[in-house]
Amino acid sequence: MKRRLLLSAATAASALALGGCGTQTIDQYRQEQPALDLQQYFNGVLDAYGVFTDRSGAVVKRFTVVMRCRWQGDEGVLDEDFSYSDGTKQKRIWRLKKLADGHYTGTADDVVGTAQGQARGNAFYWTYTLRLPVDGSVYDVQFDDWMYLMTDTVMLNKATMRKFGVRLGEVTLSFAKRP
Repeated sequence: MKRRLLLSAATAASALALGGCGTQTIDQYRQEQPALDLQQYFNGVLDAYGVFTDRSGAVVKRFTVVMRCRWQGDEGVLDEDFSYSDGTKQKRIWRLKKLADGHYTGTADDVVGTAQGQARGNAFYWTYTLRLPVDGSVYDVQFDDWMYLMTDTVMLNKATMRKFGVRLGEVTLSFAKRP
């Protein structure tokens, strides 16, 4: 009897643990507020502060970004200037296009192909392959990027980096829109 009770408890615990392992979807944020309007939020100048962490969670590099953003109709430009804790600098210019039903596409010189994204509620999911320079070599790394609007001026961003399906680390970033 004790053995059967223990087995039942272990099975229930396993089922609960596995139930929490599903992947999130953009639709689950449909009702979340404040509602994210990418054209409105990414318009003007924003400051961002972030860290790269490795698989163990250790901070590998810190960085700041100044973003100058503008939209003309359904096409936007996000001009990003990165400053890293090791003294290096980088520039990325995203060219975004708004499509139907909250979908977006984007290109940048160091992005392979076209980024695909979708906004719902307060969230934006963005996936792309980035050409990432590391110690004199360049690697194509897949990014799964989730952004969450917290207030009219603050957004949080968490991106998972993968190569050949193996998780390399994460980027955590906060955006602050200037008045």
